[in-house]
Amino acid sequence: MHEQWRLTTGEAFPLTLTFDGQQPFNVHGVPIADKLVRVPMPSNSSLISQFRRAKAMTAYTQGRLFQFNLDQTGQLLPVLVNCVAKIRQSGLAGAGDFSVLPAAKPVAAAATSESAPARPDRLFDQTGTGFLVSTNGHLVTNAHVVQGCVGDIQGNLSGEAPAKLRLVSSDETNDLALLQVTGSFRDVAKIRDKAIQSGDSVVAIGYPFHGLLTSDFTVTTGIVSSLSGLLNDTRFLQISAAVQPGNSGGPLLASSGDVVGVVAAKLNAIKFVRATGNIPENINFAIKTGALRDFLDNSVVPYQISDAKAELKTTDIARNARAFTYLISCKAKAKEKETVRN
Repeated sequence: MHEQWRLTTGEAFPLTLTFDGQQPFNVHGVPIADKLVRVPMPSNSSLISQFRRAKAMTAYTQGRLFQFNLDQTGQLLPVLVNCVAKIRQSGLAGAGDFSVLPAAKPVAAAATSESAPARPDRLFDQTGTGFLVSTNGHLVTNAHVVQGCVGDIQGNLSGEAPAKLRLVSSDETNDLALLQVTGSFRDVAKIRDKAIQSGDSVVAIGYPFHGLLTSDFTVTTGIVSSLSGLLNDTRFLQISAAVQPGNSGGPLLASSGDVVGVVAAKLNAIKFVRATGNIPENINFAIKTGALRDFLDNSVVPYQISDAKAELKTTDIARNARAFTYLISCKAKAKEKETVRN
């Protein structure tokens, strides 16, 4: 919140946040009042980690710099967590004095050499999708596809042997990651130069439920339902093309075969039913090419753009995508809880 803001509720806009002069974070804020902005901070992101530790924050937006004092943040956040826990347990009337934090559990004594060895974290197979954007082997996927990976990250085109991928950079705020495979490549995805519109046809390519359904990629079609995501987040498209776990990071293609987005998430149907009593249908999301191109520009990766106007058959789009769409896999630590990502 800042007294000098005069904002329009619901219209998301970019913010650059800097904590204690460290590396800046490029985020999007959604005004929920004329002076109040909501910025999502995933609990496992470096953004929230720096926010918790920082003493000062600056926010640069629309040509102006705003300064915030965060001296009490370290004390405030645990109190808010305690408040939420109490209300969930006993309801609002039973919240009481939530500023009194529960006593910390005693720390167990360190294991001695005679103690049983600690049980290693359980690993599981984590898969997603990515696509080539440069002839030098650069691939784009979602940051959450490679988050928690232990050991090598593997990538392979349909029907080909897997190759080791190198993680080049990651943007947790916009859920994008850049990987690279060794070699030189002729067929790469082209990014559409012209913005897509509501109602335009799209094709999603990916590897959902790999090994359970099919080892080949799947093709689903739909339209652009909206030019913004949850809470009017303008970084995202809402699409009707069906996506499932494993589609994350895959290309969303226009009828010309050019990339118009990066498949990112589907609406959590169970949570939606609990909140509204209705079952959502065909509500999925993709990251727009504006955020993608900014990410590639910041990573100094050459990519190809296209203004192709000719429409292709879905079969031709899928055939062309086979040359640049990768299955991405790794061993990862088990997550504590499910998310709305796929």
